[in-house]
Amino acid sequence: MAQALVLGRRTSGPGVLPGFGLSIGFTLVYLSLIVLIPLGALALKAAGLGVDGLLKIAFDARVLAALKISFGVAFAAALINAIFGVLVAWVLVRYEFPGRALVDAAVDLPFALPTAVAGIALAALYAGNGWVGALLEPHGIKVAYTPLGIMVALVFVGLPFVVRTVQPLMQELDREIEEASATLGASRLQTVVRVLLPPLLPAVLTGFALAFARGVGEYGSVIFIAGNMPYVSEIAPLLIVIKLEEFDYRGATGIALIMLLVSFAMLLVINLIQAWSRKRYGHV
Repeated sequence: MAQALVLGRRTSGPGVLPGFGLSIGFTLVYLSLIVLIPLGALALKAAGLGVDGLLKIAFDARVLAALKISFGVAFAAALINAIFGVLVAWVLVRYEFPGRALVDAAVDLPFALPTAVAGIALAALYAGNGWVGALLEPHGIKVAYTPLGIMVALVFVGLPFVVRTVQPLMQELDREIEEASATLGASRLQTVVRVLLPPLLPAVLTGFALAFARGVGEYGSVIFIAGNMPYVSEIAPLLIVIKLEEFDYRGATGIALIMLLVSFAMLLVINLIQAWSRKRYGHV
């Protein structure tokens, strides 16, 4: 009984690490200043448009085209990164080869490289007279100044998010599980699909969400290779900048709010799927 009382007193007392009140207070203030207050100001500014004004902006043909390009291409690029990012992480984790450290460092290059520099380099590379573009255009494949060029830029900037999210979890996978699967008669494809991918699925979804969020808001690496043609290759962030340059602050605010709402809805769905996958497959 005395031991139980002592244990009860210890568990009901203050935690081992002090300063929770100060830490949570700093966290809330920081999030409010950096995230909540700016987003609240955006919503308040857009509220002056009214529902009719916001719907008018949302269903404008040029705005709809820009939103379709921004979200559609960002989703496709994130999907490509989710597939090939897992492959890159697998190679870096499971194989030793000359230049492995160089490849591992190159994955982080989009993090360090200014986005404008990446955009100029990609535009020069995939233009009709570029090294890659000159090889593709004779076959009817035009990359620069098309939505395909936007996708190339978004794949470039989004790949590290998937690789660096999946890589630590992949390093924790026990190879004995693969050996046990092979011993039980499973093929390599069955081992990958049924044994290896399910534990990695939450991390893959996280990397996909991060790459998608980066792609939706990407600006610097896109404008140089997109061509910025209305209804063809004009992204929503660029349209916001154009509205600001025209002193159409209400229009820019409306487009920004629409992007915020659509992004929040899509990320919410992705997070719900991620939570379901974690609940279903658990953690490694």
